[in-house]
Amino acid sequence: MDLKKLVSGKTDNTFIQFFRYVFVGGAATVVDWGSSYLFFHFIFGDKYAVAANVISFILGLVTNFLISTVWVFDGSKVKNKFAEFLSFAAIGVVGLLMTVGITKLFEIKLADVTNLYQIIGKVVSTAAAFFWNFFARKYLLYNKKSK
Repeated sequence: MDLKKLVSGKTDNTFIQFFRYVFVGGAATVVDWGSSYLFFHFIFGDKYAVAANVISFILGLVTNFLISTVWVFDGSKVKNKFAEFLSFAAIGVVGLLMTVGITKLFEIKLADVTNLYQIIGKVVSTAAAFFWNFFARKYLLYNKKSK
């Protein structure tokens, strides 16, 4: 495969889109975790940890949306950009709920077995949410075949 095709130009190729989405997800995660850290430790403190995490999730989501719509996916089924963002966000919220549910399930099932249940649950839930977010966005929001 040509390296130039992996990183530049519009594409409908699922492999190339997935490859790019790995980097987009990484960038969005850095924004999410980094801003969460800044908000928690320097702005809100532990009294408003939920607010820090909500705002950082939104910043990560916006980062993911902006880079994905420019670099990963080529054209949405939804022509209104605000409606497209809301659809993109709804898919992300489902991924967030999956993460919460899976990590809670690992806590319930593994807490008595190992103290690593949180890390194991986080790894599994992050992978599940990543695949959900990519494929749901690709086929529900950016699939040109069903236009």
